[in-house]
Amino acid sequence: MQDIRCGSCNRKLGAGEYLRLAIKCPRCGTMNQLRAERPASEGPRASCIGDTVHEARHSRQAVEPPSS
Repeated sequence: MQDIRCGSCNRKLGAGEYLRLAIKCPRCGTMNQLRAERPASEGPRASCIGDTVHEARHSRQAVEPPSS
């Protein structure tokens, strides 16, 4: 978890993980707008179905016998 602190007075406002957060500091009244520093984890990769170049490359490898 990460400490969440006010950008003006540095008071600790909380701790946690967030994508976006808006929180008002009770000490100085500053409205803190926070966003995640790193992107979310990668999504699933695209499939190769319908990719004629990729399919041709793999079908040739499957048909050719291994060299000795």
